[in-house]
Amino acid sequence: MFTPLGLFKDIPCPRGQECSLLTCMFSHSNTEPSFQENDIAQDHCSGQKDAGPPPSKRIKLQSVSSTDKGVSEDTSSLENKSKKPALGTPAPKWPESSAIKATNSRPAARSQSTTTKPNTTSARHDLSTLEKPASRLPPRQAPKETLNPRMLQKSPAAYTTRLAILKKLHSTMSSLNDQLAKDKERKDKSLVLTSNELITMALDEEEKAAKDNPTVYSNVVKLRIVKLSKLGKDEWAKEVRDHLNKRYYKMESNQAQKEPKALTTGLTIEEEIAIAKRLVTPLEGLEQYGYVTKAPTLEEIETAKKGVAESKGWEKCDRCGGRFQVFPGRREDGSLTSGGQCTYHPGKSFYPPRKKTDHVTGHREAYYSCCNETLGTSSGCTKGETHVFKVSETKRLASILQFKKTPENPNKGRTTPIGFDCEMGFTTLGLELIRLTAVSWPEGKGLLDILVRPVGEVLDLNSQFSGVFPEHYKKALPYDASGSIETSSSDIGKPESAPLQVVDSPAAARALLFELLQPTTPLIGHAIDNDLNACRIIHPTVIDTAILYPHPAGGFPYRMSLKNLSKKHLDRDIQTGGNRGHDSKEDAVATGDLVRVKATETWKILKSRGWGIQNGELIPPPGVEDSAASSLWKLGRGAGQKRSNSAEG
Repeated sequence: MFTPLGLFKDIPCPRGQECSLLTCMFSHSNTEPSFQENDIAQDHCSGQKDAGPPPSKRIKLQSVSSTDKGVSEDTSSLENKSKKPALGTPAPKWPESSAIKATNSRPAARSQSTTTKPNTTSARHDLSTLEKPASRLPPRQAPKETLNPRMLQKSPAAYTTRLAILKKLHSTMSSLNDQLAKDKERKDKSLVLTSNELITMALDEEEKAAKDNPTVYSNVVKLRIVKLSKLGKDEWAKEVRDHLNKRYYKMESNQAQKEPKALTTGLTIEEEIAIAKRLVTPLEGLEQYGYVTKAPTLEEIETAKKGVAESKGWEKCDRCGGRFQVFPGRREDGSLTSGGQCTYHPGKSFYPPRKKTDHVTGHREAYYSCCNETLGTSSGCTKGETHVFKVSETKRLASILQFKKTPENPNKGRTTPIGFDCEMGFTTLGLELIRLTAVSWPEGKGLLDILVRPVGEVLDLNSQFSGVFPEHYKKALPYDASGSIETSSSDIGKPESAPLQVVDSPAAARALLFELLQPTTPLIGHAIDNDLNACRIIHPTVIDTAILYPHPAGGFPYRMSLKNLSKKHLDRDIQTGGNRGHDSKEDAVATGDLVRVKATETWKILKSRGWGIQNGELIPPPGVEDSAASSLWKLGRGAGQKRSNSAEG
């Protein structure tokens, strides 16, 4: 024990009257108890045992009137000094709800003059620095949970394993949350989570993985942690927004609120239409890739029906590749399919490009874009209620609804191009049409936007891609030809969107589309074979952006996605709805704008060669015969291929 030097002789003893030391380094002279209490305190400090009962505690007054505040300040300061905690004991923490009480109690610990005016300056200063809500969103009430794995009926791993994984997941989320909080340029601070909200989010993620993937629980969560560690601020903000949407309230995406920039080509509408009519995609020779140019015969349809009957409903799942049985019209026990849940990867497989340093670092293995998991390491990261399948064979598609060519429509129909897009969902008959959208070109105004009731019983609306949910059918109105298409929202995934109109079958939807078309009307779409086959339409005049913008690997069977093409050529982000899925109207407009870009590129080449436009028609230069549509299509495709190759290089 070191010799006291009197450094603390002017400081009151923290234990006050309860001090039991023979030689205390603190001062005991400032305390002025009553005569009886002073005798007891001296006996206590001298080490003598107290023969009598301990002194009774003083009753602390909780409320003081405004007139007595100043008088009681001196006595309250003495009481606070005598009741300080002992050294080594933690200081008491103020509750979050008593922030104002804590600020008002601070002056009592200081030396104050006996004045009757209460000191509220410091309290006012502290209240002004309290955090104010950053937005008008309703307050979030996160449950106060500890960082311990939630109890499950069947735990996928030992408690210590789950706890270690949970702590690592929470640590990764906390790091991302701190980065978001330090981002001064981000105005939306409502995406910064509190400590309780971070714990809840980590517990939700861990519990979901434990329930959905018990056999590969450890791998799934570890891969999720790796994926989170690679996220940027915007990607993490999207993750947080999705979590808040599910748990608290709906938040609109900043990207979804941005209106796309209007595309300007420098051409008039008549000039764009004149060029687009010559950019028609010839479908001859593309039948092997799914394009239908001829309706199946009755004999082929009967053969397809016989094959389906003999298979007794056995199909191959389009998601997991497993075999299961489907029961159109429901089985006796009410089930539509066999096989139970489907475990699969919703994202596509990604093969990293080879690099010159692969012989040193090793080539990176292919992985799934949904969870960054290496191909072949697990069966999947997502579970579906049932297995699903799709039909690609033309004669089997015709056995459900026969293909039909676009009829002549002399009194109705447009001769100017039309943008076209469809959404499909899984039923007991395969992948069927559930939404059809048509817009004018190049203006992009709505012409037709309807929901469609499929022929088979619905297995999965494929909402994460189609953007169609069961509640949209519940709110849908029967189709009325007098209704205006402009009343429907451009984003069906928004909760405030106006209800769409619904028709009873794909055949009814096809009839409505035929009213807008002529056989010579250019129908614009991306990978348009899928949309035409869903509607069972054979249209001779189409413009397919999947062919106009060929894949850098050499074209078919590879195709560039519409999302990537829009970002590359339009500098526009589409399909940003996340779990809300795609919007067929947005896709149709983006596809049409890609054709406008291609028309502009084609016109530059033609104009340099002496071509002109008169009365809405392309006029070749003198001495040159009018080229066929296929020639101009090859010219535009060649320009796109050259531009694509240069970009890749």
